[in-house]
Amino acid sequence: MGERDRDDERRRRPWRRLGAAALAASLVFGGTACGATDGEAQTRAAVRGAASAQTPAATGQAEVTRRLRELEASYHGRIGAFAIDTGTGRTVGHRTHERFPSNSTFKAVLCGAILHKARTADPGLMERRHYWTAEEAKKAGHAPVTSLPENIENGLTTAELCHATITVSDNGAANVLLKQIGGPKGLTRYYRSLGDPVGRLDTYEPELNEWEPGQKSNTIMPAFMARDLAKLTTGDALVPEDRRQLNEWLKATTTGGTRIRAGLPDDWTVGNKTGTGGGTYATASDIAVAWRPSGAPLIFAVYTHRDGRHPEIDDGVIAQTASILARGLGATS
Repeated sequence: MGERDRDDERRRRPWRRLGAAALAASLVFGGTACGATDGEAQTRAAVRGAASAQTPAATGQAEVTRRLRELEASYHGRIGAFAIDTGTGRTVGHRTHERFPSNSTFKAVLCGAILHKARTADPGLMERRHYWTAEEAKKAGHAPVTSLPENIENGLTTAELCHATITVSDNGAANVLLKQIGGPKGLTRYYRSLGDPVGRLDTYEPELNEWEPGQKSNTIMPAFMARDLAKLTTGDALVPEDRRQLNEWLKATTTGGTRIRAGLPDDWTVGNKTGTGGGTYATASDIAVAWRPSGAPLIFAVYTHRDGRHPEIDDGVIAQTASILARGLGATS
């Protein structure tokens, strides 16, 4: 199963009724402050209130570890998380060097690789037009842009494909872009160029979402993915113009309003890329860069999966994890 934007569907679902200890982990959060619905705002307030009542503000790694272990127990799954304060270099996390399926979070790195290639080796790449077949779009699964008849007929530029790949997580667009950098192996090489020794992509969409515990193919580690994203969005892996473009795509993402974005303060600006494999283990993830009203940006990487007996994805766990990480960095109280 490829990446899907489940936000609208989830907002229509009634909240599950759980005990007080699990409330903060189970609620589905709303979207960003800009354009958030009343229901989203109410849900956000309820979850943050429950979180505040549950424990005092996190003061460091020990508190992050304690709270995420508790969250894992109520979630019946595993949480991998890492956060970086790019101003101080301080980090906090949980299961930071364990493998998790990357799902569609790889698409942020993919578009970074495309921008880098266009800048350093292939002038004109971003304006080049690409074509694919209706069958290729269908095979990709989630392809809201590349499955449109007019786009199949007229094609899209590399820049337009990057926009679709990140903002709506179009699998067909990602597959076309992967071919521009040498396929999945090309993305793995780009991970290595960023200093990431473990991130890897082995197959195209949607097959890359097929995962089970112990699998190494199509996986990342939260600490390395967070550092990859930091280098691309706030570091020097891309020239300033390309860094700004990648950040604009991430800010325009329409998926994940109930994930990391929902766990952070309303006045922060967040750019993110979700990943959703679902399946037996309900794999779901999100990576983000968050700009505070003051202070340097924060980087988040959150990966989750359940134990195989609870197949429902729970976005609230990702949002709650982001809140815990932010407190652990001392960025919120």
